[in-house]
Amino acid sequence: MSAAELIPTIEALPNLEKFRLLQFLVLELGKEAGFLSLDPGVTYPVWTPYAVPAETVTKLEKMLAEDKTVYES
Repeated sequence: MSAAELIPTIEALPNLEKFRLLQFLVLELGKEAGFLSLDPGVTYPVWTPYAVPAETVTKLEKMLAEDKTVYES
């Protein structure tokens, strides 16, 4: 089946199903290319700015405050 034959069927899908299809395709392409080794049902850690150490946040706040004073002059 070609992409041209699939497109009308995909367009008719509800958004949630389109999203699931997109997830499936990305995982399949990644696995075939050797980029992804994600397994369904497994939880993987994701970096978030909320996990930044407090001293890093304090340093960034200080740098931003100093930068602000330079531009206000």
